[in-house]
Amino acid sequence: MAKKEVKYSQAVDELNQILADLEAERIDVDQVSTKVKKAVELIKLCRERIENTEMEVKTIVKEFEGAKEDS
Repeated sequence: MAKKEVKYSQAVDELNQILADLEAERIDVDQVSTKVKKAVELIKLCRERIENTEMEVKTIVKEFEGAKEDS
């Protein structure tokens, strides 16, 4: 079964919830490690999305600037 793709906003929301739960000490000590591992996965996903988006935007701007020079 394929993994469901998590949207950036969903990842941020989940990270915020994990952080809030940790700060409020609502997470059982037995779950802290699991929650921290999940948070690290979400942070990696967010960084990757940001980097990919940045590259896409740079490509779009470069193409636009090239098209503008041609006219």
